[in-house]
Parts: sequence; C-alpha cells; structure tokens
Amino acid sequence: MDVYTDGACLGNPGPGGWAWLVPGGDSDSGGERRTTNQRMELFAVLRALDTLTGELRVHSDSAYVVNCYNQKWWVGWERRGWRTAGGGPVANLDLWRPVIDHFKTRKGLVFVKVKGHSGDTYNEMADSLANAAARMIASK
Repeated sequence: MDVYTDGACLGNPGPGGWAWLVPGGDSDSGGERRTTNQRMELFAVLRALDTLTGELRVHSDSAYVVNCYNQKWWVGWERRGWRTAGGGPVANLDLWRPVIDHFKTRKGLVFVKVKGHSGDTYNEMADSLANAAARMIASK
C-alpha cells in the first residue's frame, strides 16, 4: 500500500500541521500550536505507521525522514547512545523512538523520497492537508 506523508509549519517554530493519505483511501491530519517542520514531517509518518497495517511504501518529501530509514542513521544513533555522528543529541527523540520501533519490526516497509512541490498529485494533497491543519491550529 502506498501512503503519502507531509508536515508543514507556519514559522519554524510555529503552528504546525501534519498529514498522511492513502491514494483513493483513508487520510488523517492534525497539528500542534508550537512545533517545527521536522517534527511535523516525523509525526505524520508515525501516525501513518501506527494506523495502517501490512506492507507500506511511505512517500515523503522529507530527506530527514527518508534518509534516516534508507541510510540507517538510526543504527548509528542507537550505537552511540542516541547521539548524532557529530556527538550532539538526536533531535525529536520522543518521536524517533516509536518510529524506529516500526523500522525494526515492520516487514515490507519502504521509504521513497518525493521531490516537494514538483507536481506529484498525492504529495501535493498531503501538503495541502498539512498546511490546512497548521492554519486551523494558528487560527485558534
């Protein structure tokens, strides 16, 4: 199954939104009052992984998320006691840990890097949902 994820932030940090959608199927979105774009990108993936079962092909325009999985950054983080290659703490660890649990246990998990704002229909739809969620949070 294909799922498209995206995160948005009005200011960074600022009000943010996240979204995921399955083409022709389910979707979900939400947001936080004060957050960052990277947190929203990661939160969208976490919500999709927590909600959808079976084999998944996750499409994301976030190099942060896709590279962590495809280049196995997380393996080094764990080995170094949750420190980056530069020695600093891993940002967004509260979200990374449950996402990484999925990396370790899900069979058939694939991450695909999508170029953002390039006309990919479903990426654009996920972006619209995430931005709408961020605007909704900002208006409250």
